[in-house]
Amino acid sequence: MRHSNVVTVAQIDRFDEVIDVRSPSEYALDHIPGAVNCPVLDDGERARIGTLYKQVSPFEAKKLGAALVSRNIARHIEERFVGRGHEWKPLVYCWRGGKRSGALAHVLREIGWHAATLEGGYKAYRRDIVTQLDTLPGQFEFVVVCGATGSGKSRLLEALTARGAQVLDLERLACHRGSVLGDMPGEPQPAQKMFDSLVWNTLRHFSASRPVIVEAESRKIGRLQLTDALLERMRQGRCLRVEVPVAERVRFLIEEYRHFLEDPAALKEKLSCLAGLYGKEVIDRWIAQVDARRWEEMVADLLVNHYDPAYRRSTLANYRKFDAATELRLDSLAPEAIGRAADALLREPGFRIRDSGPGT
Repeated sequence: MRHSNVVTVAQIDRFDEVIDVRSPSEYALDHIPGAVNCPVLDDGERARIGTLYKQVSPFEAKKLGAALVSRNIARHIEERFVGRGHEWKPLVYCWRGGKRSGALAHVLREIGWHAATLEGGYKAYRRDIVTQLDTLPGQFEFVVVCGATGSGKSRLLEALTARGAQVLDLERLACHRGSVLGDMPGEPQPAQKMFDSLVWNTLRHFSASRPVIVEAESRKIGRLQLTDALLERMRQGRCLRVEVPVAERVRFLIEEYRHFLEDPAALKEKLSCLAGLYGKEVIDRWIAQVDARRWEEMVADLLVNHYDPAYRRSTLANYRKFDAATELRLDSLAPEAIGRAADALLREPGFRIRDSGPGT
């Protein structure tokens, strides 16, 4: 029989705050989305205790561990939790739901807070969401936003999100635009496990009675991979094809990728990665355009000769309903134009943003 102070992953939303007491490096690799990191042992302390355990004795390691854990718990209470009210309900977890989370939860309960621990800890959480990611995507109807590079698809998703639509913005979660030039400046990609957690956390809050809008993606976004179940469900979805004139796409991309134009050396390095596809002559032409700062010419050249053919091949091969896609034509990618397009889409029955109620 499960103790009332021990809960499962399905119960995490019942708590006011989720506290991850693992070390900072464990937390960085993956954690329950929204959890705060309050390590009872940091990385250096864990290593120190592990060494003492192996080289001296478990008894000496436990004495040092108890002192360090007690000191860290006291600091967290003074610096983070002292202002919490009596009704505060925290959920605490560690690697396996054992001593680290148990120590903090015990102290919090002794103070008078309604603290619980996660049964099985992070390991149980990870096992649970991997299982759920195999089944969750199958609960939804997906609307897949297709369109060549520079068509403002991400901006359209942002506008739809702001208007209450159910949007799974995979590139935002992955911190990558999904192409050879897709790195986001100052935003490293999360670890694969963390990306999985973010996808799971987004999907679990959606209603199955409403469509989920997502951008067409390949299996990989940068160095991260979509699960088979999600990718297959997306490929079964109905498609929306965004069409934008090349000149407007060029203007938009120059604005969007300004960081590359300000670092020509990095841009040339990225373009050189395509040598295996196009050969020296084409790469030399693109690099010459960079050196001459002929940005509009270079972007148009890349679109016509690299991005557009590759995108069309990939989309036709992977998205079965692309040929029957609904077309959305945008002559401008200015924010107000994208906003009007989002408003128009959400007036369509297939893009409803509210659950259907009785009599609707």
